[in-house]
Amino acid sequence: MGLVLGIVGLPNVGKSTLFRALTRVEAEAANYPFCTIEPNVGIVPVQDERLQKLNELIKPEKCVPATLKVVDIAGLVKGASEGEGLGNQFLSHIREVQAIAHVVRCFEDENIAHVTGKPSALDDLEIVETELILADLSQLERKLERLSKQMKGKSAKGSSPDANETAVFQKMHDHLASGKMASSLELSEEEEKTLQELQLLTAKPFFYVANLDEEELENPGPQFQALEKHAAQQGKSVIPVSAKLEAELSEMDEEESREFQEEMGLQQTGLDQVILRGYELLNQITYFTAGAPEVRAWEIQNGTQASSAAGKIHTDFEKGFIRAEVYHYSDLIQLGSENAVKEAGKLRLEGREYMVQDGDIMHFRFNV
Repeated sequence: MGLVLGIVGLPNVGKSTLFRALTRVEAEAANYPFCTIEPNVGIVPVQDERLQKLNELIKPEKCVPATLKVVDIAGLVKGASEGEGLGNQFLSHIREVQAIAHVVRCFEDENIAHVTGKPSALDDLEIVETELILADLSQLERKLERLSKQMKGKSAKGSSPDANETAVFQKMHDHLASGKMASSLELSEEEEKTLQELQLLTAKPFFYVANLDEEELENPGPQFQALEKHAAQQGKSVIPVSAKLEAELSEMDEEESREFQEEMGLQQTGLDQVILRGYELLNQITYFTAGAPEVRAWEIQNGTQASSAAGKIHTDFEKGFIRAEVYHYSDLIQLGSENAVKEAGKLRLEGREYMVQDGDIMHFRFNV
């Protein structure tokens, strides 16, 4: 499974507009609920300043960024966990993603319908999160019921029931029943493994995207401030964006977009922040391959060994792995060329068990 970020939220909060801006894939964005039924899917490049600098320094024939798969999931409504608004279908779409960007509308506009009549950032996010919690609770209740039947069957046969496993599921059930997300419960490594099979929705890493009026980007109003306070209490981040502005930027050519961003004083677009945050939540790091034919960023899980990182390029690289020639991006930028890196003794040889570091530049030697 590739890296997958799901965009969720109530209907008409700007999810499809944001998705369209992120991916430049035409997603229907209409002024009524459920204009998105099947999820829209797009692949977006991860903007990495290091890759751009490598491209400028090496001037390869081709430059390939890391990518992130983004899924625009239809808006959830109150009762989704019981099937309201095609809720079961939409919840199954969320189950398939690895991380969640929860879009919250932080502006009022009488021309844009709202499912409850009046947008309120905290009330809106509570509806979505409550439905996710209820869906997880329902799944845990079914699991506990099955375990109870199995334990009775084992007792009848004289075998010992697995009380420890049941205790873990019950612990999570009680936590969710108190209105808290699964991700906020501290678990041991063994408990996490036990719960993995359920793929709980509220256990997925997530962050908030606050959709603001363009005029409020520099000075967000009380709805954003309330959302930011709530997120801080949960240890989550909030990224302020104007989905409408981002959609306009995405339709400009590169030079026009850059000039407009400079006029607006934007160091980094909201979209870039969303992509990078999703990438970070998935515990990804980037290593690079760099040469005249191609400079490329490769996304791997933090803690990946060199042989497995080589397999990301081609399975033959992993099977016949001999060694990796490794130096760091910062050394190349400081010294100016690969030859200078070698002369400075900064290039080293690493074996298959070397843990790849973010920003490593690697050449693999293999024999098949």
